[in-house]
Parts: sequence; structure tokens; C-alpha cells
Amino acid sequence: MSTSKQRAQLLLTQMTLEEKIGQMVQFGRIKPKEKDLIRQGLVGSFLNHRNLTLVNEIQRIAVEESRLGIPLLIGSDIIHGYVSTFPIPLAEACSWNLELIEASAKHAMVEAASDGVRWNFFPMVDIARDPRWGRIAEGAGEDPYYGSEVAKARVRGVQSLNADGYPQAAACAKHYLAYGWSEGGRDYNSVDLSEHVLRTTVLPPFQACVDAGVMTFMSSFNDVMAVPASGNPFTLRTLLKGEMKFDGFVVSDWESVEELIGHTTAADQKEAARIGLLSGVDMDMHSGVYLDHFKTLVSENPALEALIDDAVLRILTVKYELGLFEKPFVDPQLRENVILNPETVDMTLKVARESIVMLKNDGTLPLNRTQKIALIGPFGNDPHTPIGCWGAAGHHENTITVTKAFDDAQLNYTFIKGCDALDPSKDGFEAALAAAQASDVIVFTAGEHNLMSGENNNRAFLDLPGVQQELFDALKATGKPIITLLFTGRPLTIGSVIKGSRAVLCVWHLGLSSGTAITETLLGINNPSGKLVTTFPKTVGQIPLYYNHKNTGRPNFRRYLDCDETPLFPFGYGLSYSSFFYDKLTLKSSTISASESLEVSVDITNTSDRDGQEIVQVYYRDLVAQVTRPVKELCAFKKIHLNAKSTQTVTFTIDAQRFGYFTANFRFIVDPGAFALWVGPSSEDGLTTEFTIR
Repeated sequence: MSTSKQRAQLLLTQMTLEEKIGQMVQFGRIKPKEKDLIRQGLVGSFLNHRNLTLVNEIQRIAVEESRLGIPLLIGSDIIHGYVSTFPIPLAEACSWNLELIEASAKHAMVEAASDGVRWNFFPMVDIARDPRWGRIAEGAGEDPYYGSEVAKARVRGVQSLNADGYPQAAACAKHYLAYGWSEGGRDYNSVDLSEHVLRTTVLPPFQACVDAGVMTFMSSFNDVMAVPASGNPFTLRTLLKGEMKFDGFVVSDWESVEELIGHTTAADQKEAARIGLLSGVDMDMHSGVYLDHFKTLVSENPALEALIDDAVLRILTVKYELGLFEKPFVDPQLRENVILNPETVDMTLKVARESIVMLKNDGTLPLNRTQKIALIGPFGNDPHTPIGCWGAAGHHENTITVTKAFDDAQLNYTFIKGCDALDPSKDGFEAALAAAQASDVIVFTAGEHNLMSGENNNRAFLDLPGVQQELFDALKATGKPIITLLFTGRPLTIGSVIKGSRAVLCVWHLGLSSGTAITETLLGINNPSGKLVTTFPKTVGQIPLYYNHKNTGRPNFRRYLDCDETPLFPFGYGLSYSSFFYDKLTLKSSTISASESLEVSVDITNTSDRDGQEIVQVYYRDLVAQVTRPVKELCAFKKIHLNAKSTQTVTFTIDAQRFGYFTANFRFIVDPGAFALWVGPSSEDGLTTEFTIR
């Protein structure tokens, strides 16, 4: 037993039932009533408060005026930066740079912790394959293996140690469970999937969080296999706290325990509270049903107090591990030193550079500084959209817009907005077309503003909103070359824009340093290296569309009468100003046992005159198995730097367990037999070979 748990166990023996219940209560509001509850020891946590003076005040009440002096745990959603905003998680994942991803989480928490936030409701590790779902912006895409690697990096970043040797904050793996599979991409909606899919595709990133030492989990809004996730003993007690051996605590999502009533699995608040406790939700977020009903429930069934004791032990242990008992207050001077610190701001730029994905380039890019540019579109001078869907304490005044970066680079340009992202007005078309006619090249900013993705911002159509497509078509008719900058929080169905543009950069919502990273990429100062972690469909009718799908018994039959089944852009795709050649795919041995590793090497040559970075991807397929398997699965990757005209041998050592799977009765095995292997620049290209597991 850890020292923190021993201390928590001792404190637990001194607590009344009411004080125990209080530790399981979290509120969002802080008014005189809540301050009085703190004095009585009847609340253990607050969320969404980023005012250091207020946080220190309520901590003082808890520590100095309550009977046992138990400090509060202050939580918040710090999803992609705090004041210094980073690229949205989906964009950041396209860097395939785990060190940068970990660093961005660390920098964000250093800032947030200076305001007293010691619990971050992050990372979101839902596998998402429906871009209509707004919260696809918050995750790492469609692949469970890559998503697991990103999840571990983000947990490490959030829980990195501060100067006192304690974690900056407790990370919170969410949304448990299967929230990313909501039907129709509609937030909070029902989820119906098999236990096999649950274990094979949905659970791995959550297990990765447990393996990385994540301190907390958040139960989700949706039902899963006909039982709400915040009242589901199978997912919470059997899987998470049982099989997965998670020893931290579980918090509900906002009022999701009380929402068992809306799901019709609880008749009233009292029953919802009972089900939440029995199922394994240790802390109730904001609804108050635990505070209002637990004492009565225990009087009716004293055996429930043992479950309360387990929950409170978990909560107190996390508070001890964070050092809250030793240092409950935050020095205001710390904030002065870390907010918008030059090192953190520089990190936002580093991550933004590597998050950009070049989708097309016919040689029009890089731009020549002497060219006369018409910067047209709703996002050229927009300081809000780059902040993204979870901007935390980010402020638009800190954002470097494209126009600001163009000015800093002393480019010869004219900016005309032309249209808004959603407004149907075409009043700006005439000025935009005049600017286009007077230019050498058009840089067209298009896509979604930041509030069109994120929580409950779902879309039934994924084309350009408003009259942006009409403006693009009008600009195309001028005959001037168009470079499109795609600002978005999700994949979009923009085939005609891709076809009509000479070059396309997917610039997502890149955060504080957005304009600088974009301008550097346009000018060739930054050589883009990002690659997609989610498939871009041609039309919403193809959704769900993802690379690691399964074959049918008739794999060669057409799927649609009116559309093929290929994507607009596949998983792993992204271009560079450099060009790379793959050669000499070699296996040290083409036959291995289930206890050995597959050793793979490949030569990568940068055939261009520019230094660049390449993301080398390894995929496999189990050719014959006891259950249906995906046509291709990512099993390894490396991001390498290659100087111009140089060659590097890249090696991979892949444990044979990576090629295992769950049988129909959920037994994990590594099956003997033949496997196909691909090494290449995306999920659709590369060198191939085969190996055997004996």
C-alpha cells in the first residue's frame, strides 16, 4: 500500500458519514451556500473556476474552517492549452510527435496549475470514426493503437512533476465509455456496439491511460450496450476497477448520474444516486444527488457505506498524491512567471508547425515573397477561430492571425473577407473578386469557425458552411491560382475545393501561434510533416469510413451505386516539400514465435533538395483468424528527420503480442499463421512482405 493510500486510510477512520459523502460531491457554482457546505466538510471538489483569488479563498475555508481540514480538488477542462492555446487535440495528433504532444500537455498544466487547477478533465481518448460528431476535435482520431500512444503521452504531460515533486495535476481519461460511437454523430446519443468491438477498439486507449498511471476517469453521458455509462457496473466495476486494475477514482460527467432519470433507468434522484454508487461512480459532478440522498440510502441499507468508504479512500489518495494537504494554496507570483511564458508560447508554435497537413500541392507552394497575394475568406483576420473549441482561458488578443503574420513577414497582400463562415450574405464578393483579379495568387481561408466543433456541435453536412463554396467557385472563375487554407475541427467533404485548388493546407484550429505557423509553411520556412489521423470522406453518405475496416464475404462487390468507397484522403496521408523513397524492406526473420519480436528495417531516402521529416508507418494484416479482422492495422510508426539527398535505415522491433486479438469469447491469443506487412507513408501506400508466427 502506498504512503498516500495509508494516510488516506487513516483519515478515513476519523470521518463521519456526512464528511465521507462530502468528499464525493463536486459543484460548479461557488456561492454563500457552497461556502457553508465547505465549512461543514460537505463538498470535496469544484470545477471550472480559474480565479486564483477565489480558489485560494475556498481552499482556506476548507483547510482552516472545516473540522478535518481536507483540501478541495479544483478541476477544469484544459483540452488544448490554458492561456497559451495549442492546436486542438485532433490537429496536434497529426504531428505524430509524441514528445511534442506530451510537452504541450505539460506546458498547459503549468499555466493552469498557477490558477489553482490541479485536476484536468483530459485526455479525451474516445476513438471516433464519425466526423459529424463535434467532439472528434478533442481526440486522436480513428486508430486504437495510435490513440493509445497519444493517450499515454498526454497523461504523462498532465501528471508531470512540479517543482515540489508532485504531479502538476491529476489527468482524467474520458469519456468512459464508447462516447465516440454515438449514433449519427449526435452528441449524448445512444451507443450500440458489441462487446468484441468494445474490447478490441474502444478500450485500448483507456487501458493505456491506466498503464500510464492516470489518476481519474470520467464516466460518460451515453448508454452503452443498453445501460447508461454512469450507471453501468459492468463497464465501471467489472472492467475498469476489476480487469483493468484501475485504482484511482471515477467522476461522473456533468450531472450524468442524475441523467439516469432521463435514460429511464432510474425513477428519481434518490434511485439515480443509489445506482451511481453501486455502479462505481465515486464522485458526482454538480447534480448534488449524492449529497441529497446518500445519508438516507445508508440508513436504509447500511452495507452501502462500504462502497462509500472505497470511493472516499480513492478520492483522498489522489489528494494526497497531488500534495494538496502539504500545499493547498498557490502563490500568486507563480502565475506571473508562467502565464504566456516565452518558452510556452514558443512551444505553441512548434506544435502548430507540425500539426499542419499538406493535402495537395502542384508546385504552387512555397510562395515567392515577391508575389502579390489576395488573402480572401472569413478566417484571414479572425483571432477567435484559431483558439479552437476548448479555449480555456485563451484570449483572442493573444492570437497571431494570418494577417498579423503576413504583416510581420512583410508580404505584399490585400485582405478582403469576402463572406462570413455562416452568413448567407454575398455583399463582399465584388471586392473579393476585384482583389483576386489584381493579384498573382489567391490564398483562400475556408472552413468552420471554432464554435462549429466541440461538445454538442454536430453537423449533418460536412461541406463548407454558408456561401464559402460559392465564393470559392467565383474566385476559381478568375483563373488565378488558389491556395486553400482549411480551418476546421473535423474532416470535411470538400472534393470540389481540393480539385479547384492548386494547393491545400489543412490548418485546423492551431491556437495562439496559428498565423505564424501557417505563414512559415506557405513560404517554405516550415516544411510540413503532419499526416492525417482520421479519414476524410468524399461524402457524408460514406460515413463511417475508416482505414482499418473489415472485409465482407464479398469484398470485390461495389458498396454504392452512386459513389465509390475510397476516401477523399486516407488515414496517415500528408505531403511535404521533400520527397521520400522507400526501399529495401527487410525482415531479420520471416518466422517468429508468439514470445518473440518481429524485427523490420526499411531504407528511406530523401530524394529532394530540402531537409524534411517523414512519418514511417507499419501496418499488418492477419490473413486467417478465428474471428474477422481488419484489412490493415497500424502496429508501429516513427517520425524521422532526413537531410536532403540522404538515406536512413529505419528499424522497428514489434512484439508478437501486437499481432494478437480477442477471440469470440474474449480470450486474447496470438494465432499461428501467415501475416501481411506494409511499411509506407500512409495507410494506402508502401512496400509489402509477409511473415509467419509459428
